[in-house]
Amino acid sequence: MKKLLRKLYDENNLKREEIIYLLNNITKDMYPIIFEMAQNTVKNIYGNRIFIRGLMEFSNYCRNNCIYCGIRKDNKYVDRYRLSKDEIIYSLEEAHYLGYRTFVLQSGEDMYYTSELMVEIIQEIKTKFPDTALTLSIGERDFYEYEMFFNAGVDRFLLRHETATPNLYSMLHPNMSFENRKACLYNLKKLGYQVGAGFIVGLPYEDNEVIADNLLFLKELNPEMIGIGPLVPHPQTPLHRMKPGSVQKTLLFIALTRLFVPKALMPVTTALNTLDEDGIEKGIKAGGNVLMLNLSPIHVRNKYEIYKNKESRDVSEIKSIEKRINNIGYIIDMSRGDHIDWLK
Repeated sequence: MKKLLRKLYDENNLKREEIIYLLNNITKDMYPIIFEMAQNTVKNIYGNRIFIRGLMEFSNYCRNNCIYCGIRKDNKYVDRYRLSKDEIIYSLEEAHYLGYRTFVLQSGEDMYYTSELMVEIIQEIKTKFPDTALTLSIGERDFYEYEMFFNAGVDRFLLRHETATPNLYSMLHPNMSFENRKACLYNLKKLGYQVGAGFIVGLPYEDNEVIADNLLFLKELNPEMIGIGPLVPHPQTPLHRMKPGSVQKTLLFIALTRLFVPKALMPVTTALNTLDEDGIEKGIKAGGNVLMLNLSPIHVRNKYEIYKNKESRDVSEIKSIEKRINNIGYIIDMSRGDHIDWLK
């Protein structure tokens, strides 16, 4: 085990059989060692900076029926909403005034926002806030649409793969396929986006082979951003009887992913913060280096309910977040916070 961990730390890679052996034999007394390796790795690249993003959840309509998601199409109990371009811009203005220089626009797969409408929104944002980085997280689109968004000024795109095991992906995502998800991610890479992927911890039928699939896929894709969070079951989904994903396993997989893809920007997800009040500190100590604070208008914020009791920190809470981060030896960074290779 020590040899495998040393190999992973030094070479940032393991073979599939080595990953499975490692996962099968990890004991809890090894966790602190792995967390320290992950912290050392990220500090060697990004120092002790934690990058802050402003998250705008602008629509909770979705055309898909992912069986773990509270805003899935067939959930009739969702109070649906869509924000107008003016509402989006107004909220971004407030966050920009507070010092935020990265905005993340997220929604369900809502085709009300055509490619033309999205380009209008993107161009206005980039015109009003030329010193900011803009991230989209709006799901699967055609290559030409991704190209339109990129040409309009989008810098980054988040598209978590959720699981890299094809049959499990199909079970979780009716009428969707892992091959298409994978193709979208590679299209985004080809176009020049800083690309985000990531997976859920605690899914049904998840075993160490599934985790190995995730780690190997992330190593192959080499995304600029990786989000890993635990399953938080929603009562109006087919997975409502599932137990939440393990916080400790989530932290372990964040740390291992940090070792596999050392340069990635890795958020401490809201799902982790939802299950553990010290999720921010624990996630950072496991190798995370990004936090997203919510800038959606108050009247819609609780409606973006991908899971119940979603932990949500307002952009105005930056001072309290800064204090927590300072207490564990880190500092906040409100800049664009680009991937290290984009700074060269």
